[in-house]
Amino acid sequence: MRAVIQRVSAASVEVEGQIVGRTGMGLLVLLGVGHGDSAEEARLLAEKTVGLRIFADGEDKFNLSLLDVGGDALVVSQFTLYADTRKGRRPSFTDAAPPDLAAPLVVAYAEALRTLGVPVATGVFGAMMRVALVNDGPVTIILDSATWKLPRRSPVLA
Repeated sequence: MRAVIQRVSAASVEVEGQIVGRTGMGLLVLLGVGHGDSAEEARLLAEKTVGLRIFADGEDKFNLSLLDVGGDALVVSQFTLYADTRKGRRPSFTDAAPPDLAAPLVVAYAEALRTLGVPVATGVFGAMMRVALVNDGPVTIILDSATWKLPRRSPVLA
């Protein structure tokens, strides 16, 4: 799973001229699901999301999490996070999970956030959406569950 997480002072998502989800201070999460992703990855990604210390404390240092500041989250599915642009000019999206596999995992991620104590609004899976946001900072973080399996540092060659 991939998530582009933006710290916002406000965000909303509109479908067919109607606001279907909005948040005040908190996070906008653009969420993509790839082949092989699971409910366990959705849970782990949710835990990482709420625990990220990307909100400023009284000394203006990134020491507070979404839970610490009592923020909300707006989750918007975005299969284009799996764009493959290695060849040609038109991105390929074959690495994105098909809708029947992706939709339940987007729901699982949103539910995991709620279970962790975060109020969550969502977009509409598969719909053409307009997302508006006021990026705070700006602060934008990319999370990719595939990177969690990689070593943090390159081993030192002896």
